[in-house]
Amino acid sequence: MAEESHSRPRRSGPKARTAPSAPSAPEGRTAPTAPAAPADRPVALITGASSGIGLATATRLADAGWHTLLSGTDRARLDELADRTGGRALPEDLSKPDGPARLAEAALAAAGRVDALVASAGLGWRGPYAQTPSDTLDRMIEVNLAAPLRLVRLLLPGMLERRRGRIVLLGSIVGQVGSREESGYAATKGALTMFAESLWYELRGTGVGVRLVLPGAVDTPFFERRGTPYERDWPRLVPADRVADAVVATITTERDRLYVPHWLGFPSRFHGVAPGVFRRMAARFE
Repeated sequence: MAEESHSRPRRSGPKARTAPSAPSAPEGRTAPTAPAAPADRPVALITGASSGIGLATATRLADAGWHTLLSGTDRARLDELADRTGGRALPEDLSKPDGPARLAEAALAAAGRVDALVASAGLGWRGPYAQTPSDTLDRMIEVNLAAPLRLVRLLLPGMLERRRGRIVLLGSIVGQVGSREESGYAATKGALTMFAESLWYELRGTGVGVRLVLPGAVDTPFFERRGTPYERDWPRLVPADRVADAVVATITTERDRLYVPHWLGFPSRFHGVAPGVFRRMAARFE
């Protein structure tokens, strides 16, 4: 699959297979003891691992020799994935404000460290913004935006101490160019993009890399869960495995921003250069 990267200075990636130093614990909590993960295997925490992109990414990383910590809300599916890949199921509801803290604590207790965070959990809703259910909007904000920010805040100190790590955030092309009747979802993904961009500047030279994956519409249970199916003939749905390949590429290479499929980088750049022209053209297809 063709991918695109920012034209930015190269940074040294993490040497995830060396012996880890002592992990940091979330604020206000005691540090865990006895890491369970093998010292010679890198550790990845994947949210949204019950299905879709998270599940596909967990499978790819496990096949590549990573020890995977699998988080989601479907305990049965997590247990099945853990049995199949040798990972560890850590079910957690990230729509709760204290969910990220519980997950970070559980991850450090289970493995002693996290070398890569893949924040792929996400919720959506389609319809007129004025009709968005308040609880749905709150859950989108918590899962899509607040949870990744909180998890990064809790896990980043340990990565900085070890001077290695990867933070992979799953954005969306909708967060780059907008979409009719997806205002709330687009807002959460757009904010996540700016978080990744700002954190990239902050972490230059630290050994910790920030990565952003920007897929289009992906063939996952996302649309079923948001309550409306994907009905467009174009662009076509992208397989979750293809997005997982991009996620793994951001972890194992210096590519820090990938569009899936690759050509979505063009409308994103066009929107940035001429937003008015872009809106007039896009309105014809909405």
